[in-house]
Amino acid sequence: LRKKKVTSHHLPSPSSSTIIMMARPSSLITLATCNLNQWALDFDGNVERILESCRQAKERGASYRLGPELEICGYGCEDHFLENDTFDHCWESLARLLEEGGTDGLMCDFGMPVLHAGVRYNCRVICLDRRVLQIRPKTAMADNGNYREGRYFTAYSTPADSSANFPEKHLLPTTFFAQFGQRDVPFGLYHIQCADGTTVGCESCEELWTPHASHIDLALRGVEIIGNGSGSHHELRKLSTRMELMISATRKCGGVYLYSNQRGCDGGRTYYDGCAMIVVNGRIVAQAPQFDVHDVNVIAATIDLEDVRSYRASHPAFGIQAARMATEDGGGGSNAIMCDDVHLVINPRATFNKNRPKITEESMTLRIAAPEEECCLGPACWLWDYLRRSGAGGFFLPLSGGADSSSVAAIVAVMCILVTKACREDPEGDVAKDCRRVCRQDQGNSLWVPSSPQEMANSVLHTTFMGTDNSSNVTNSRAKRLGDAIGSYHLSIKIDLMVNAVLQVFQITTGHMPRFASRGGTMNEDLALQNIQARLRMVMAYLMAQLLPWVRGRSGFLLVLGSANVDEGLRGYMTKYDCSSADLNPIGAISKGDLKGMLVFLSKEYPGFEVLAEIANAPPTAELRPIDAATATVEAGHSQTDEEDMGMTYEELGYFGRLRKIARCGPVSMFKKLMVTWDHLSPSEVAAKVKRFFFYYSVNRHKMTTITPAYHAEAYSPDDNRFDLRQFLYNTRWTRQFAVIDGIVAQHPDSDQDKDKND
Repeated sequence: LRKKKVTSHHLPSPSSSTIIMMARPSSLITLATCNLNQWALDFDGNVERILESCRQAKERGASYRLGPELEICGYGCEDHFLENDTFDHCWESLARLLEEGGTDGLMCDFGMPVLHAGVRYNCRVICLDRRVLQIRPKTAMADNGNYREGRYFTAYSTPADSSANFPEKHLLPTTFFAQFGQRDVPFGLYHIQCADGTTVGCESCEELWTPHASHIDLALRGVEIIGNGSGSHHELRKLSTRMELMISATRKCGGVYLYSNQRGCDGGRTYYDGCAMIVVNGRIVAQAPQFDVHDVNVIAATIDLEDVRSYRASHPAFGIQAARMATEDGGGGSNAIMCDDVHLVINPRATFNKNRPKITEESMTLRIAAPEEECCLGPACWLWDYLRRSGAGGFFLPLSGGADSSSVAAIVAVMCILVTKACREDPEGDVAKDCRRVCRQDQGNSLWVPSSPQEMANSVLHTTFMGTDNSSNVTNSRAKRLGDAIGSYHLSIKIDLMVNAVLQVFQITTGHMPRFASRGGTMNEDLALQNIQARLRMVMAYLMAQLLPWVRGRSGFLLVLGSANVDEGLRGYMTKYDCSSADLNPIGAISKGDLKGMLVFLSKEYPGFEVLAEIANAPPTAELRPIDAATATVEAGHSQTDEEDMGMTYEELGYFGRLRKIARCGPVSMFKKLMVTWDHLSPSEVAAKVKRFFFYYSVNRHKMTTITPAYHAEAYSPDDNRFDLRQFLYNTRWTRQFAVIDGIVAQHPDSDQDKDKND
């Protein structure tokens, strides 16, 4: 018997193509971020660098590109943010970025200021395909240290009646409607929900550092990609803290975190140290250089967003808090701007051809420079930016053969090493063009690049040993050997004729001739004789800087470099208007200890720089008094030493500086801390040192009002211009403070045990 055929009432079996269509859409996405060397108010140059970063991001297959904070105008505009022109020029620049195709096929997160409803905001502006999708204002201002954002911008607070369904709107300039057909854009704390399910949100610089950081709410709302456009400057030993915040943010909440930063000198004392990076679920997958001479660095990574979703789903505590937020205020949907025509993930078909992208899975080890490397690399890049943008033909440095001026010379040498390497790698690149212009080799169609760092140094660095009868042969020799090693245009001169001429004028005028203390003079006479030598060196330095290019048959002028370290500035151990007075000071916020560490590092790192180790180990000396052969040491070559003159060591100055600024200690609290820390000293000895420091700090504070602009590197910098805002006229007796210290000492009399310890 034939079996009766049974007709199935089920759906027909799906074909293989149907199965593919029913599967989850692609979750692969390529994201890019960057370091940009922007320059405050250089709107055209800034646009060019932004466009270049967009071009490089597209070359890497990215669908999203993140830029630094306020990248369109430059972060360091400062009081120019109070001018409406700055805002108008930013909109002009944004229109150009759209018009020239920077956002074609690429979602771009730009940084710029926006004047909204009469209030200035620091904003992120999200654009795609010549449309502005969203303006996201910053909610927490950076107002500590070098930052003054609260002076220019207002922290944004969401209006009570604002939501993604009824968003606050910003009216765009009329030119945007004429050019792009767009009148307004959502303004507020929203994130973007794409048609392919991808979610993108913003966090801006300081918000990462706040107790309730923006990325926490974004993650709990389901946002997978968070971009942080930042304007974070370099400070010694700071990078690890900054980076750990981003790593821990995604380790705790999951997600993809992109960080973008400015890099370079944008017109002030700070150096923005780049180090753009991409972090996925607590793993670093891409990192850009911290120090570099190139204007644009773009990094990209291809991420599988399923890794983020899986990571978050595997943490029950995360799910509980996300569900609670959804219950309380609607979760992700309540703050999402739906973009139904935006697709950021990679086309699924692209994953089946030979050009399919490779997922960035391997974790990177965070690259962090040691402090001795930071000391030379940061200031070297800062000097290069200043030199090429100022139009100067090089530097002039009074080179004494001591640790400070030698450190400055070494930093310029490192600058030449970095620039020469970049030039030789790409003779037609922007770095090479700048180098040819600075070295006055830009005539004709020549592709000249320096054959060695020494050849470049001979063009840009001019050093001179300015000795007197009080100078030693030891320091003169060190200065010459260092100049030869670096390749600088070096001179050695005696300025006794100038000193004697000034003293003769004084004698003719007053009928008196001052003498050094060692020759029967008073301390006032002694100091005056030391200071006149120092100040005449400054006069000679500026004469040399103006005329040496002419002597060498070249055009232009030289920038004078100063060489006073942060500890000397703090103590006031410098002559006002001496060689500490200059155009720039790359070591003005670096301690003597860090400088010596840098010199030793460079002596090992670069062949021919061995003299730097000798300089680092020599006792610091001003060489302004006559040499006393009986007390002069072989190492110093002189009987006068800095630490003896100051009445305290450089190590002690480091303690005083960190406690005064970083720990925010006045005289009494500093004494209390050091009485415990310096247990090898009796309370009365600690009190004497603290009093001595505060006396000299306050009596010399006026010197900080005229201090040379210095590279900001140290958290206890005494720079009066913007970082360390304090009075410069003090009651130097500190009557109440010192009386309290004396009272504490009286309660802790020096014991026999203290005396035994000191013995």
